[in-house]
Amino acid sequence: MNMTDPIADMLTRIRNGVHANLEEVEVAPVSKVKLEIARILKEEGYIENYAVSGEGVEKKMTVVLKYGPNKQKIISGIKRISKPGLRVYAKQDAIPKVLNGMGIAIISTSSGMMTDREARQKHAGGEVIAYVW
Repeated sequence: MNMTDPIADMLTRIRNGVHANLEEVEVAPVSKVKLEIARILKEEGYIENYAVSGEGVEKKMTVVLKYGPNKQKIISGIKRISKPGLRVYAKQDAIPKVLNGMGIAIISTSSGMMTDREARQKHAGGEVIAYVW
């Protein structure tokens, strides 16, 4: 089956995994964009780790989810913003803040994928991929 929005599929798998209290979720197929999103989620402390296994078409990414001391959810919400049917862009002076800075916006800029904070520092605008809080 052909997938229309693989990024939304990845975010949905993570969201469902967190709600089901799973230790890890598998995302396939792997792409550079998905790896960058996973890198940002790890750097910001929303996931424990991620690893890629397999070769070629069989490549899979395993995302290890992160929880608090009493199995508290670190990711309380994750939402896809820019979709294939409706792209959402933000200029450098209009980059959105998620929950007044309590969450992050993942932005795809000409300098690569980054959080809303990094984009503000670098004065870069771009496509708003997702919100995580």
